Amino acid sequence: MPFENIRAKSGDSRVSGLAVTALVLSHFRSHRAAQLDFDGRPVAIVGPNGAGKTNILEAISLLSPGRGLRRAASDELARRPESIGWKVSAQVFGFDAGHDLETWADGLEARQVRVDGKAATQVSLGRILRILWLVPAMDRLWTEAAEGRRRFLDRMALSFFPDHAQTALDYEKAMRERNRLLRDEVADPRWYAVLEARMAAAGTSLTDNRQATIARLGAAQADAETAFPRSELTLSLGEAEGGGGDLALALAEGRRRDMAAGRTLIGPHRADLGAVYTAKGVPAERCSTGEQKALLISLILANARALAADLGRAPVLLLDEVAAHLDPDRRAALYDEISDLGAQALMTGTEPALFDGLGGRAQRFSVTEDNGLSRISG
Repeated sequence: MPFENIRAKSGDSRVSGLAVTALVLSHFRSHRAAQLDFDGRPVAIVGPNGAGKTNILEAISLLSPGRGLRRAASDELARRPESIGWKVSAQVFGFDAGHDLETWADGLEARQVRVDGKAATQVSLGRILRILWLVPAMDRLWTEAAEGRRRFLDRMALSFFPDHAQTALDYEKAMRERNRLLRDEVADPRWYAVLEARMAAAGTSLTDNRQATIARLGAAQADAETAFPRSELTLSLGEAEGGGGDLALALAEGRRRDMAAGRTLIGPHRADLGAVYTAKGVPAERCSTGEQKALLISLILANARALAADLGRAPVLLLDEVAAHLDPDRRAALYDEISDLGAQALMTGTEPALFDGLGGRAQRFSVTEDNGLSRISG
């Protein structure tokens, strides 16, 4: 369906934020073939566990740079037992106009992207849409290893800085090459100097983006009337800055130690995100499970508000099983905030009653499973 027809069908007034207006899945996870048409309103997707609800959200998450909300490898996304590859096609309402997006992988090939029929990079997707998500696996964010918190912060940074993903790839590539030199006990300083200069340039940009993101989230929380708790975020650099903030110098000075370890021990890949429940002055890792969940929701909403203020359109939100852990008042508050933002939020749940508070403000779909095949109605 051409994008213009979708806009006419949905009505421009409903598409106030960024939106996915049509989605087609082919051999993606449990969906052999599926098509969904959206009108820009929030979307409630209901069905039993294992029916394929989250797979729909995962498909949409692949319309942004990266490996999606499950961080799955491309070969893991193909429906089995066929394993013939997979494809996600979408028509979207972006910042400036409508676009046709496609991403797919055939067999063991790397993931491919097309924008309006032309080959494109994953980074280009971030210039068309901004997509934020919250999934149950993130409930352990404050108690798991620092890597998960860095990844969470970097996803938020990517929403503000579309080139953040490429910067991270540049840093990691240079670090991998330096680590190989360290393991091979190469002594020539000229090899290291080139790689360390690349790491320092990319690493400084990573840290700047992360700190700017934390500042934007803080401002978005402070200015908002919300039922969700505020948090104070900090970026712990540890030894990431090294010699007075000069990462290239710190890396050069640490070569002997790094060679003994066989890897790079300082840099933004060792940074950590901290959070304190503002009203209680309690670190997030010491809060109750319910409080930790509320803090996560608060940060996602703050991220969405900041993007809406910066870009003039709210991002697409993917909220997997978010309502099940909220009491009725908090659920109502969440739905009100999403509606006030004008955001297209796709939410999953096992019971239709979880979304009663949305009333007529949402579209509804039902997902069932039959012998490993997902079926969608709505």
